[in-house]
Amino acid sequence: MTTKYLPGILAMAAIVVAANIGVQFLLFDGLLTWGAFTYPLTFLVTDVMNRVYGAPAARRVVLAGFVTGVICSLIGSQIMLQGDGYEYVAVPLRIAVASGFAFLVAQLTDISVFNRLRGGAWWRAPLVSSIIGSALDTALFFSIAFAASITFFGPDTDAAINWAWEAVPFMNAGGLAPLWVTLAFADWLVKLTLALIALVPFRVIISKAVPTPAYR
Repeated sequence: MTTKYLPGILAMAAIVVAANIGVQFLLFDGLLTWGAFTYPLTFLVTDVMNRVYGAPAARRVVLAGFVTGVICSLIGSQIMLQGDGYEYVAVPLRIAVASGFAFLVAQLTDISVFNRLRGGAWWRAPLVSSIIGSALDTALFFSIAFAASITFFGPDTDAAINWAWEAVPFMNAGGLAPLWVTLAFADWLVKLTLALIALVPFRVIISKAVPTPAYR
């Protein structure tokens, strides 16, 4: 692993850890978490590395970021915080595991889709790969992290995330559903929006790093 990949590795690890912590803090009447606004940046990092250095380099950065992020998340799972009169773990184990698994699967999928489309218009590969990767990430992460039907983590671990099981109106307007379902859907909508917005920094970064003939 060469030092030129280090910025991508550090960025990936920092985003994963920030998202793991941020997903526990609700916004907009419980529709979103802070994690929804940080995690999608991982796709920007992956796509930039893929375009500049190629798929093998992007996979190495994803793997290094995955390992670093999981280690940091597991460390966070041992840190206790105080708030609202009670103590809670900084990064619940289920969230750490879900984040790591969803991250790896979604990012590798993003790279694969990006490669299939990289010869087309400059925006198509990053946009389509991010949309597909984001949908996969959301489905895997929220199911593993919060679904009550997944019980193999044990009751003690589940107790740290059972706040997400509360039945609330879907998107604050529909029928009753577990809170995590609303969070997942809103998270997916944010990722779609950020996939579009991320085309701007992607274009700017790549225009400085890749010769103009690489674009169409």
